[in-house]
Amino acid sequence: MNKSRKIPMRKCIATGEMMPKKSLVRIVRSKEGEVSVDVTGKKSGRGAYLTKSKEAILLAKKKNILASHLDVQVDEDIYNELLDLIEKEK
Repeated sequence: MNKSRKIPMRKCIATGEMMPKKSLVRIVRSKEGEVSVDVTGKKSGRGAYLTKSKEAILLAKKKNILASHLDVQVDEDIYNELLDLIEKEK
């Protein structure tokens, strides 16, 4: 008896697409208000998911989507870190 495993799905806050969790990158705001990129997907805190594409990250930056979703000011370094992460994966 083969049981197919359920694939966890998450919604990209920039594009609005539902995608498998592994194809997205998670950004977390800790209780102290620090924002960081969560590559493991297991850090505690308020999380938001973005598609691993340059277009989605630039859209989130342009429309300030991350800041409004995480209720905190998002530093320019976070967007640069996300773009670097995507470049390394290609």
